[in-house]
Amino acid sequence: MSEQDTKIGEQPSVLEVARKDDGKFVEPLQLGKRLKEIRLANNLTLEEASRLTGLARSTLSKIENEQISPTFQAVQKLTAGLGIDIPQLFVPPQDGPTANGRRDITRKDEGTPHPTTTYEHELLCTQMRDKKMVPFKCTVRARSFDDFEDWVRHEGEEFMLVLAGQVEVYTEFYEPVKLAEGDSIYYDARMGHCLVSVSKDDAQVLWVTSR
Repeated sequence: MSEQDTKIGEQPSVLEVARKDDGKFVEPLQLGKRLKEIRLANNLTLEEASRLTGLARSTLSKIENEQISPTFQAVQKLTAGLGIDIPQLFVPPQDGPTANGRRDITRKDEGTPHPTTTYEHELLCTQMRDKKMVPFKCTVRARSFDDFEDWVRHEGEEFMLVLAGQVEVYTEFYEPVKLAEGDSIYYDARMGHCLVSVSKDDAQVLWVTSR
C-alpha cells in the first residue's frame, strides 16, 4: 500500500455523507463506476488521469474498483484534474449516453494566436484537454495557391464556415470552388487541401477539425 493509499485509509471518507434529517450516513451510488465513466468519456488512461489529478495510478484504480473510498481532498484533486464540478462526480451512472459535463469558453478575440505564413489562426477553447474536435478561427492571408509549398493534409475530418469575405478552396481530388460569407464545406482532411482569400480584405473563416 502506498503512502497515498495509507492517508486515504486514515482520513474520513467523503462517501460518509450525513443526512440532514436523521444524522444517518448514506453512500452515494457507485462513485468508482462514475469516476471510471468520466475518465473514459475523456479518453484518458489511468496513467494520464494520474498525471492530471496528482493521485497515484494505483489509488485511482482502487477507487474505480470500489476498493477504497476517496477523501474530500482526493475528490478535490479528481475534480480539478478532470475539469469537472464535485456534484458531477456524484451523479449516478445511467444507461445509454451520458454527459461528462465539460465545457470551455473563449471570449471574443481572446483565443490563442498561432500565426503561419499563409494563415493567422486563433485557437479556441484551449483549456479543455483531449477534445474530440479542435475549433479555431482563421484570417486567410494567402492570395494564391503558389503561396503554399505543398498540400495541407492531416488526420481527421474538417468543417469550415466562411465568416467574412470570400475564399477559394483547393482540394486534391476536386476542382477549386469559391465560397462566400455564410457558405461552408466539410471534407476529409487527409485529402490535400488549402484555401486562399479572393476578396479585397483578408477573409475570415471558422474551422473545426475532428481528432
